[in-house]
Amino acid sequence: MAARLDPENIQPMRQSLHHLVAKAPWSDEVLLEQVRNYVLPTMQKQGPVVAWIVDDTGFPKKGKHSVGVARQYCGQVGKQDNCRVAVSLSVATWSSSLPMAYRLYLPKEWAEDAERREQTEVPEEVEFQTKPEIALEQICAAVAANLDRGVVLADAAYGINTEFREGLTKLGLQYVVGVQSSMTVWEPGQQPLPAKSRGNIGRPPRLLQRSTGHLPVSVKQLAMSLPSTAFQKITWREGTDRKLQSRFAAVRVRPAHRDYEKAEPHAEEWLLIEWPRGEQEPTKYWVSTLPPTTKLKALIKTAKHRWIIERDYEELKQELGLGHFEGRNWRGFHHHATLCIAAYGFLVAERNRFSPSARAGHLGFAALGPAPDFRPRGSPGSPRAA
Repeated sequence: MAARLDPENIQPMRQSLHHLVAKAPWSDEVLLEQVRNYVLPTMQKQGPVVAWIVDDTGFPKKGKHSVGVARQYCGQVGKQDNCRVAVSLSVATWSSSLPMAYRLYLPKEWAEDAERREQTEVPEEVEFQTKPEIALEQICAAVAANLDRGVVLADAAYGINTEFREGLTKLGLQYVVGVQSSMTVWEPGQQPLPAKSRGNIGRPPRLLQRSTGHLPVSVKQLAMSLPSTAFQKITWREGTDRKLQSRFAAVRVRPAHRDYEKAEPHAEEWLLIEWPRGEQEPTKYWVSTLPPTTKLKALIKTAKHRWIIERDYEELKQELGLGHFEGRNWRGFHHHATLCIAAYGFLVAERNRFSPSARAGHLGFAALGPAPDFRPRGSPGSPRAA
């Protein structure tokens, strides 16, 4: 890039570009806001905002000195590995999506290590937060910015967190979020027992009750107890080479998480279950606060729309170098990602100026080559190789 920008002063230009990413005191949040303001109107020309999508993405990384690196689950390799993870919030229409918030997850061992924090320039105000807490903070900022609202979508790592779901409801947002098979709910039509009276002794009881014969069940137990007729074969969209379809059932349930500490039961929600034909048991579960009148196909289409950000991250990583940052400090990590998202936002905006059929496929753009006499650092023909 430096060689193309200033062939006569390559090294000073390279240092300037490095400073822009790693050290310059510009705001990630402000730039991402400007990107969103530029891109979102072009997205909405093709259709309204339908979802806000929470996700995290991992970057394999060796060593222990780069900010946020720890042994943790990394989606890119599908297992526990040395990596760093960033939490993002994307805004999506039916045809496009764009990350609008992005923040590094700082593991607890990092947040409490003063020496490593100082070396990587982690801001003093940054404290340890779980991924759902980071995501909820990003969503609160989006609500405060008065953005067009969408249904919040997230996988089970976020959906299983009761505080996260309750936080969304307090913000007035609907959600369709994945949950684990172990989540407990009350079967359709059931709820915890009312507080048990103790006569005239002491204060009136207020906490809900359970009994030996009246207990919640796991969503897996509930799914396995449903008759086969409860499941319908549904196609939710056209894939690249085939229709995407599976077997689904949806029932109204009440979450049971610690409701014995409450005076009122949790509100009813949808429990959506996917059980593909040929599988021994259901493979996916979601809970949703979409209205009771929501049709099954609409519920499935919304739940499955989270796939769209997979395309975002594929292109951000493969085409635009999101995972190529090699620095160690906090500011550089976020600046690099913000510039990648800005470039991606420009491409999304250009793509939305055309019909959906013209936007299909990969980006496929070509970059100009370097200056004819340019030699990368360390190559046999460069002065620094001597």
